[in-house]
Amino acid sequence: MRFMIIVRSTPEFEAETTPAPDEKLFAAMADYHEQLAQAGVLLDASGLQPSAKGWRIRYQGERRQVIDGPFAETKELIAGYTLIQVRSREEALEWSRRFPNPVGEGQPAEIEVRQLYELEDFPPSEGVDRFKRMGVG
Repeated sequence: MRFMIIVRSTPEFEAETTPAPDEKLFAAMADYHEQLAQAGVLLDASGLQPSAKGWRIRYQGERRQVIDGPFAETKELIAGYTLIQVRSREEALEWSRRFPNPVGEGQPAEIEVRQLYELEDFPPSEGVDRFKRMGVG
């Protein structure tokens, strides 16, 4: 089972022009991710650059519109993620409880954890077979 631990953005994250994390927080994140790696459950992890460097694609019928960042609602933005593969929801819950506070201890923050779909979750189809041949999912 794969789960994504999603770190919500903050106005401070969005204002950053260069990555300058608090050294104590960076060390705590490194410790946590080393533990995930040693346990064999870490698949990927990364921080995202501010939304000012990104864009969205809005679909309207057959039309696609490019909307450049920054985006105003920081509470809806993602600052980073950690992708893990574990045996159960309970194991994912235990790992996510240990995730360091992404804005620093004692500060209000929130992370979100979502399970990823596996190709086996879908009924057999040509599309599913095509993804399997690509090695995706």
